[in-house]
Amino acid sequence: MDGRPLFLEPRLEPRLRSLVAATGTLHSLIDALGSPLHMVVPDQIAENLERFRSVYRAHHLSGQVFYAHKANRSSALLRRLAATDAGVDVASLGELQHALGAGFSADRIIATGPKNPEFLWLAARAGVTVGVDGVAELDQLGALVRKHALAPVRVLLRLSGFETSGVRVLSRRSRFGTPVRELEALLEAVERHGDAVEATGAAFHLDTTSVAEKATALEGCLAALEACRSRGLRPRAVDVGGGFGVSYLAEREQWEAYTTALTDAVLGRRPPLAWGGHGYGLRNESGTLRGALGLYPAHRPVAGAAYLDELLAQPAASLGGRPLAGLLLEHLYDLHTEPGRALLDQCGLTLAKVLEVREQENGTENGGELLVRLAAKADDIALEDHGVLMDPVVVPRSGAGPGEGPVAVHLFGSLCLETDLITRRTVFLPRRPVPGDLLAFANTAGYAMDFHATRAQHQPAARKVAAWQDGDGWRWCLDDQFWPITPSGGAQ
Repeated sequence: MDGRPLFLEPRLEPRLRSLVAATGTLHSLIDALGSPLHMVVPDQIAENLERFRSVYRAHHLSGQVFYAHKANRSSALLRRLAATDAGVDVASLGELQHALGAGFSADRIIATGPKNPEFLWLAARAGVTVGVDGVAELDQLGALVRKHALAPVRVLLRLSGFETSGVRVLSRRSRFGTPVRELEALLEAVERHGDAVEATGAAFHLDTTSVAEKATALEGCLAALEACRSRGLRPRAVDVGGGFGVSYLAEREQWEAYTTALTDAVLGRRPPLAWGGHGYGLRNESGTLRGALGLYPAHRPVAGAAYLDELLAQPAASLGGRPLAGLLLEHLYDLHTEPGRALLDQCGLTLAKVLEVREQENGTENGGELLVRLAAKADDIALEDHGVLMDPVVVPRSGAGPGEGPVAVHLFGSLCLETDLITRRTVFLPRRPVPGDLLAFANTAGYAMDFHATRAQHQPAARKVAAWQDGDGWRWCLDDQFWPITPSGGAQ
């Protein structure tokens, strides 16, 4: 490789930094439970919730923060949130059962996403709010409520296809929600099922990082609520979904240096930066850069609760240019949010043991990278499946020396597949790892732990533990054994 190492160091806040530094504890856990191993930090999710709540308070807004359960299967994280005032957004029958069993009451649960009849029945039976995507789902819900003589179900009308009257904001197509141009038909269905459902507000789900696009959607929802009120309905909430984001990297300069170098590598101006010359969506067509970078913006100046704050400060172009937060407050509307990744920021890490370190045929002295095989599969550490590039932290064995470094490595999994790459890119580590070392992949709680997990080739999926600070040390238990009343384990 030419030039200086291209590090992408993870951002570590104090709690996760302390856990990564607990070398003896981490190695003892791997010795006892095997590699790979997921660790979650329940107290951190409660702290992240408070950051969102502080934004609500700053804008004098009421409403609920619903944790998007799909981002992590952890029981410990869910139970820790049940001990707060948070809600939970469930997107399957199993998630709904999990939330009810973790201690959430029906008024703190919203059911969203595609719904089979069993999921819809339990949601209606339990009395949770249902986010409906269209007329067909309203018809199905209305028929179910009548057939089983259930109480009317609270529903949020999920909308999509928003437009703006000012400078056009491009909105990517979504398969979720009813286009706003079809709002009339949706409201007619609400009135038709007036004995079975109660429309409590409007919602949207946008897979974008654009504040402007989300502001347009929020503005569109406010207009939709006015249409509801004109029909005699009494909506009282707007749900802006999730997508608040996480800043994964410690240094903006490292991210900019890497993406610039990746462009140069794709154009042939420097050696490849990924296995097989992979370009992460970029390609070289006769010396011209084509394609689009298919990566998550790993360093984000505004993310999480700060992103929500920025969204609420946006002016509503079609409503006099007043800030969106002011309009919500003026109409006494509740604001609902559904953060997943953002609530899980700094809430966990994944450990993998180094099994083998070898040199390529051309040798490291000639610029070749080390090949490092881990006791893990790519789907156990699915950062790249979500476009996140970030260096692991080397956790050396007790008594190990500093080792040579920095070194360039390729990280491979333990499956008998050429495609089992922990990361396609060349990773730069501050020291040469040796068998027995651990690599700690930080901030994997959001989607990267078990959203893609498999048991391929009869290799087990990673186990999961919950950890909490106890004085200067750390204590732990298996994830499904953690409860908020666990001694020294968070809320009492």
